[in-house]
Amino acid sequence: MHDTPTPPSDWVRRWCTGLAPGRALDLACGRGRHLRWLAQQGWQVTGVDRDEQALAGLQGLGELLHADIESGPWPLAGRRFDLVVVTNYLWRPLLPAIIDTVAPGGRLVYETFGAGHERLGRPSRPDFLLQPAELLQACRELQVLGYECGQLPSPERVVQRIAAQRDDAVHHLPVWAVAPGG
Repeated sequence: MHDTPTPPSDWVRRWCTGLAPGRALDLACGRGRHLRWLAQQGWQVTGVDRDEQALAGLQGLGELLHADIESGPWPLAGRRFDLVVVTNYLWRPLLPAIIDTVAPGGRLVYETFGAGHERLGRPSRPDFLLQPAELLQACRELQVLGYECGQLPSPERVVQRIAAQRDDAVHHLPVWAVAPGG
C-alpha cells in the first residue's frame, strides 16, 4: 500500500510558484512533501533531516543530508540557497543560521506553529511555539514580502508564517499582521 503524498503547504506554493528555479533548501524536510514539489518545479533541491528512514524515501531527488541540526554541527556553514523552505519546525538557536543560508536575492518561506496552538494539540511546549511577531523579529535583516499569524481551520492549528527576501532592491512594503485568510 502506498501512502498518498501530503500536498505542499498553501503558503509554500503561494510564495514559491512563479519563481525562477535555482538552488532550494528544505530544512527539516521529513518525508519531503516540499522537496518533491520543488524538484518537480525544476529546483535543484537539498533536503536536511535527522530521520534517516525519511531521507531514504527521497533518494534521487537531489542532495540529501542526514544531520541532527539541533545537537550536531551545522551542515550548511558557508552555503547559500536561492530558496529556503522551513515548515512545522522550530529550534530558536538555529534561526540566525537558517536566515544566513538565504542567498542575495533569495527567499525564505517559513511556516510553523505559534503560541495558542497548545490548546489544540501538539506541539504544545512553548519551546516549539513561536511567540507573537517572533518571525518578524528574526527576519529583520530581510525584506518581508508577506506575514501572517493566527488560527487556520483545516487542519485546525495556530501558525505564524513569513515570506522574506534578501535583496535591498525590493521596496519596503508595509507589513500587515493578519489572521490567515483574514
